[in-house]
Amino acid sequence: MPASPYLIKVSIDEQRLQLLNDAEVVMDVVVSTATNGPGEVINSECTPRGWHRVRARIGEACPVNTVFIGRRPTGEFYTPEMRVDNPERDWIITRILWLCGEEPGKNRLGEVDTMRRYIYIHGAPDDDPMGVPSSHGCVKMRSNDVIELFNAVPVGTRVLIQEAPL
Repeated sequence: MPASPYLIKVSIDEQRLQLLNDAEVVMDVVVSTATNGPGEVINSECTPRGWHRVRARIGEACPVNTVFIGRRPTGEFYTPEMRVDNPERDWIITRILWLCGEEPGKNRLGEVDTMRRYIYIHGAPDDDPMGVPSSHGCVKMRSNDVIELFNAVPVGTRVLIQEAPL
Protein backbone atom coordinates (compact mmCIF):
# COMPACT_ATOMS: atom_id res chain seq x y z
CA MET A 1 0.00 0.00 0.00
CA PRO A 2 1.50 3.42 -0.93
CA ALA A 3 2.06 5.92 1.85
CA SER A 4 -0.80 8.34 2.40
CA PRO A 5 -0.08 11.95 1.36
CA TYR A 6 -2.17 13.04 4.35
CA LEU A 7 -1.08 14.00 7.85
CA ILE A 8 -3.46 14.78 10.72
CA LYS A 9 -2.12 17.21 13.33
CA VAL A 10 -3.84 17.92 16.65
CA SER A 11 -2.92 20.72 19.06
CA ILE A 12 -4.05 20.09 22.62
CA ASP A 13 -3.23 23.71 23.59
CA GLU A 14 -5.29 25.17 20.74
CA GLN A 15 -8.00 22.46 20.67
CA ARG A 16 -7.59 22.31 16.89
CA LEU A 17 -7.12 19.65 14.24
CA GLN A 18 -5.54 20.19 10.85
CA LEU A 19 -5.49 17.85 7.88
CA LEU A 20 -2.54 18.36 5.59
CA ASN A 21 -2.21 17.01 2.07
CA ASP A 22 1.44 17.06 1.02
CA ALA A 23 2.07 19.85 3.61
CA GLU A 24 -0.88 21.98 2.41
CA VAL A 25 -3.57 22.60 5.05
CA VAL A 26 -6.86 21.35 3.58
CA MET A 27 -8.88 21.28 6.82
CA ASP A 28 -8.57 23.29 10.04
CA VAL A 29 -11.29 22.77 12.66
CA VAL A 30 -11.92 23.17 16.35
CA VAL A 31 -12.01 19.93 18.38
CA SER A 32 -12.14 18.79 22.00
CA THR A 33 -9.44 16.73 23.70
CA ALA A 34 -9.31 15.31 27.23
CA THR A 35 -10.67 17.11 30.25
CA ASN A 36 -7.71 15.56 32.13
CA GLY A 37 -5.18 17.08 29.71
CA PRO A 38 -2.32 15.31 27.97
CA GLY A 39 -1.00 11.93 29.09
CA GLU A 40 -0.40 8.42 27.91
CA VAL A 41 -1.08 6.06 30.84
CA ILE A 42 -3.94 3.55 30.64
CA ASN A 43 -7.05 4.62 32.63
CA SER A 44 -5.80 8.24 32.88
CA GLU A 45 -8.51 9.55 30.53
CA CYS A 46 -5.82 11.83 29.06
CA THR A 47 -5.11 12.52 25.39
CA PRO A 48 -1.92 10.73 24.29
CA ARG A 49 0.83 12.74 22.65
CA GLY A 50 3.23 11.84 19.89
CA TRP A 51 3.08 10.01 16.58
CA HIS A 52 0.16 7.71 15.83
CA ARG A 53 -1.47 6.06 12.82
CA VAL A 54 -5.08 5.48 11.89
CA ARG A 55 -5.49 1.77 12.70
CA ALA A 56 -9.13 1.38 11.62
CA ARG A 57 -11.93 3.38 10.03
CA ILE A 58 -15.33 2.55 11.51
CA GLY A 59 -18.82 3.64 10.45
CA GLU A 60 -18.38 4.33 6.75
CA ALA A 61 -21.94 3.48 5.68
CA CYS A 62 -23.64 4.67 8.87
CA PRO A 63 -26.01 7.67 8.92
CA VAL A 64 -25.01 10.88 10.71
CA ASN A 65 -25.55 10.64 14.51
CA THR A 66 -25.27 6.83 14.60
CA VAL A 67 -24.37 5.91 18.19
CA PHE A 68 -21.46 3.52 18.74
CA ILE A 69 -20.57 1.44 21.80
CA GLY A 70 -17.50 -0.76 21.62
CA ARG A 71 -16.99 0.37 18.01
CA ARG A 72 -20.33 -1.15 17.01
CA PRO A 73 -23.48 0.74 15.98
CA THR A 74 -26.16 0.40 18.65
CA GLY A 75 -29.08 1.04 16.32
CA GLU A 76 -29.65 4.39 18.03
CA PHE A 77 -29.37 7.85 16.49
CA TYR A 78 -28.30 10.58 18.89
CA THR A 79 -30.82 13.24 19.93
CA PRO A 80 -30.43 15.87 22.69
CA GLU A 81 -33.22 14.08 24.59
CA MET A 82 -31.00 10.99 24.80
CA ARG A 83 -28.41 13.01 26.76
CA VAL A 84 -31.11 14.04 29.24
CA ASP A 85 -32.14 10.40 29.66
CA ASN A 86 -28.51 9.14 29.81
CA PRO A 87 -26.34 11.94 31.25
CA GLU A 88 -23.49 9.55 32.13
CA ARG A 89 -22.95 8.24 28.58
CA ASP A 90 -19.87 9.17 26.60
CA TRP A 91 -21.36 9.84 23.17
CA ILE A 92 -19.33 8.43 20.27
CA ILE A 93 -21.25 9.07 17.08
CA THR A 94 -21.15 9.19 13.26
CA ARG A 95 -17.56 7.96 12.52
CA ILE A 96 -14.52 6.59 14.35
CA LEU A 97 -10.83 6.72 13.40
CA TRP A 98 -9.15 4.32 15.86
CA LEU A 99 -5.57 5.33 16.60
CA CYS A 100 -2.50 3.24 17.42
CA GLY A 101 0.71 4.66 18.84
CA GLU A 102 3.94 4.60 16.87
CA GLU A 103 6.41 5.25 19.70
CA PRO A 104 7.18 2.22 21.91
CA GLY A 105 7.34 3.22 25.56
CA LYS A 106 5.65 6.56 24.89
CA ASN A 107 2.28 5.68 23.30
CA ARG A 108 2.70 2.06 22.24
CA LEU A 109 2.88 -1.17 24.26
CA GLY A 110 2.71 -1.68 28.02
CA GLU A 111 0.88 0.85 30.18
CA VAL A 112 0.91 3.56 27.51
CA ASP A 113 -0.69 1.79 24.53
CA THR A 114 -2.99 4.17 22.64
CA MET A 115 -4.77 1.37 20.78
CA ARG A 116 -5.47 -0.64 23.97
CA ARG A 117 -6.77 2.59 25.53
CA TYR A 118 -9.33 2.82 22.68
CA ILE A 119 -8.31 6.34 21.71
CA TYR A 120 -10.22 7.63 18.69
CA ILE A 121 -10.87 10.66 16.59
CA HIS A 122 -14.67 10.50 16.59
CA GLY A 123 -17.86 12.40 16.06
CA ALA A 124 -19.62 14.11 18.94
CA PRO A 125 -23.11 15.58 19.35
CA ASP A 126 -23.65 19.14 18.18
CA ASP A 127 -24.45 20.12 21.78
CA ASP A 128 -21.01 18.96 23.00
CA PRO A 129 -18.62 21.86 23.60
CA MET A 130 -15.78 22.26 21.10
CA GLY A 131 -12.67 24.37 21.62
CA VAL A 132 -12.45 23.32 25.27
CA PRO A 133 -11.19 20.05 26.76
CA SER A 134 -14.17 17.79 27.48
CA SER A 135 -13.35 14.25 26.32
CA HIS A 136 -12.24 11.10 28.13
CA GLY A 137 -8.99 11.02 26.11
CA CYS A 138 -10.22 10.97 22.53
CA VAL A 139 -10.28 13.79 20.00
CA LYS A 140 -13.93 14.77 19.51
CA MET A 141 -15.18 16.55 16.39
CA ARG A 142 -18.47 17.80 14.98
CA SER A 143 -20.18 15.12 12.88
CA ASN A 144 -19.84 17.01 9.58
CA ASP A 145 -16.13 17.58 10.27
CA VAL A 146 -15.42 13.95 11.17
CA ILE A 147 -17.21 12.78 8.01
CA GLU A 148 -15.02 15.08 5.90
CA LEU A 149 -11.87 13.83 7.65
CA PHE A 150 -12.98 10.18 7.49
CA ASN A 151 -13.70 10.42 3.76
CA ALA A 152 -10.26 11.90 3.08
CA VAL A 153 -7.90 9.60 4.99
CA PRO A 154 -7.07 5.91 4.57
CA VAL A 155 -5.97 3.44 7.21
CA GLY A 156 -2.30 4.10 7.92
CA THR A 157 -2.54 7.90 7.83
CA ARG A 158 -0.07 9.43 10.27
CA VAL A 159 -1.39 11.48 13.19
CA LEU A 160 0.67 13.83 15.36
CA ILE A 161 -0.88 14.88 18.67
CA GLN A 162 1.06 17.65 20.40
CA GLU A 163 0.60 20.28 23.06
CA ALA A 164 2.24 23.00 20.95
CA PRO A 165 0.29 25.22 18.57
CA LEU A 166 -0.12 24.04 14.99
